[in-house]
Amino acid sequence: MTEQAEDQDIAGVRVAIVDDAKTIRMMMSHTLKKMGCEVESAEDGYRALGLFRRFRPEIIFLDISMPGLDGYQTCSLIRHSEETRDIPVILLSSSDGIFDIARGQARGATAHVSKIPPDAVLRQLIHEHTRTSGVAA
Repeated sequence: MTEQAEDQDIAGVRVAIVDDAKTIRMMMSHTLKKMGCEVESAEDGYRALGLFRRFRPEIIFLDISMPGLDGYQTCSLIRHSEETRDIPVILLSSSDGIFDIARGQARGATAHVSKIPPDAVLRQLIHEHTRTSGVAA
């Protein structure tokens, strides 16, 4: 499948980005919007929980290291809420250590990727984990 066809395949998917780094939120948001996704972002776990209720994302990209509620705590809260428990959560980290991956899996993360994922990786994750692959959102 070509990049353009894959972008059409994920067009309209609602994506939430949660990261305390404004630059990362802006870069990922810009990339995903170019792919046709609807994007909303939050700078911490507390704000993200409100965003999820309002925006109803189909996939969440969640930074691990944030002040207040970190990514692991936020992921646990996502998994324990009836409204959000089935939303795929992709943890973002500057480390891809086995400990980080295992800790994320224990909290219910769907996947773990390094910051900032290349366009092709973002596209693939969205395609694999949202309605475009037959999984109901």
